[in-house]
Amino acid sequence: MRFDLVTIFPEFFAGPLEHGIVRRARETGIISIHVQDLREFTKDRHRTVDDRPFGGGEGMVLKPEPLFEAVEKLLGHGIGDARGKVPLEPRTAIVLMSAAGRKFGQNTARRYAELERIIFLCGRYEGVDERVAEHLATEEVSIGDFVLSGGELPALLVIDAVTRLLPGALGNEASSQNESFAARLVEMPSASGKVATASGKQGNSAGVRLDFPHYTRPADFRGWTVPEVLIGGHHAQVASWREEQALAKTRRNRPDLLG
Repeated sequence: MRFDLVTIFPEFFAGPLEHGIVRRARETGIISIHVQDLREFTKDRHRTVDDRPFGGGEGMVLKPEPLFEAVEKLLGHGIGDARGKVPLEPRTAIVLMSAAGRKFGQNTARRYAELERIIFLCGRYEGVDERVAEHLATEEVSIGDFVLSGGELPALLVIDAVTRLLPGALGNEASSQNESFAARLVEMPSASGKVATASGKQGNSAGVRLDFPHYTRPADFRGWTVPEVLIGGHHAQVASWREEQALAKTRRNRPDLLG
């Protein structure tokens, strides 16, 4: 999978991409990442990428010309104009990172993991010319109900979330299936040998919830001990406890996920 990052601060990405799962995925060829300096597509000696907003108001706005030209260079063809647009290659997305976008979540990460290429447009200043959102980006995405200085950090978060869902990116593929926001069925063997959900009802319904609590050695740390059920070795009881604790944590921290 290929990620492109269009930014006025290419040096921003020098460190974060060199660590952890993203680094290993790059080294093994699972993903490739290209950082594109937006200022290469300016026409003046000051390398200007922004201008004052029409209608007045505070701040500066990123101009559409350099963003369109940067994406066209990356794609290898023109986007088109008001008379007609050139369609993108299948399984390609152009994502504008913006506080005004749709909120990014695990379902979006899963959808992105099915693509072959994502071009991230990292906004700055007061905002980006709306024609970029309407006619260049395929979608506008926010990582939460807060405002950051630019789209670089949000783009990194999305890359990390998507990369770990790609086959081979994690050492244990089950890691991405049994964690927060994973829609999953917790199965436990019943006395009859049939599989039942944690609620005791047989079925295949999946629920979205936060991850269950994790513990490791030492079993007793400053008087805080690991729950006895995790030490006993009874797998069905462990599965039941984890489901109950995941539900309790979801009720406590993210009740909105439960409807």
